[in-house]
Amino acid sequence: MTVLPDPGPFDVRLARSETDLLSAQRLRYRVFIEEMGGDGALVDHDARLERDEFDPVVDHLLLIDRRQPPGSLDYVVGVYRLLTDRAAEKFGRFYCDAEYDLTPLRRSGRRLLELGRSCVAPEHRGGTGVFLMWNALAEYVLERELEIMFGVASFHGTDVQALAQPLSWLHHKHRAPDDLCPTALPQGFQRMDLVPRADLNQRAAMVGMPALIKAYLRLGGTVGNGAFLDHEFNTTDVFLLMDTARMSQRHRGFYARRAEGPGA
Repeated sequence: MTVLPDPGPFDVRLARSETDLLSAQRLRYRVFIEEMGGDGALVDHDARLERDEFDPVVDHLLLIDRRQPPGSLDYVVGVYRLLTDRAAEKFGRFYCDAEYDLTPLRRSGRRLLELGRSCVAPEHRGGTGVFLMWNALAEYVLERELEIMFGVASFHGTDVQALAQPLSWLHHKHRAPDDLCPTALPQGFQRMDLVPRADLNQRAAMVGMPALIKAYLRLGGTVGNGAFLDHEFNTTDVFLLMDTARMSQRHRGFYARRAEGPGA
């Protein structure tokens, strides 16, 4: 029997209004601009909104705090941007096309889902809200029969020597299979094998690893070839991929329980 946590003050749903989108963009501004020091061509600093050209064509999965007062734009406290292969084909590209060569994924013939702009307000990180979002994401994947989830996850800053242990750990221990492994584009390519396998330090690697990346690794995630240095957003990006057909039995069970419902 699967026991889901009490949702408490939270709702999780797809955005359904312009206000929902504005609240998501306000959260993204807090995290990506104010916290991480990023910027972008369409960022509205006066209104404190982080936005880009993909916002009109993606689904926005929202974690909503019902305790926020009416009229506040701070009610979205977690967000995932979801772009299916079919929507990307109509739009012309995935977000990751700007950083990685996605040819292996497109050649696979598998149903694809790109995850992007994922963030949670600092005060809600590590709580039940994140689990609720992952549960909703699993339902989204199952309902649409999507097979491969991918996206970039970021280390703060572009000093790769400071990130040598975690980047090397990912390269040596969690690289994606060759037939599905995208490679970072030349203009931002950064080798990840900065430390020989024999000199890896698991503690140093895990201390320097963002929580989101560690969560994907626990669920069977793998990484692409090379990191991408995004100087505009002040991040070192790594490509993360989860293939539902190659997941561990434990991970497949998580998705199966989502399909069966909370009483399974």
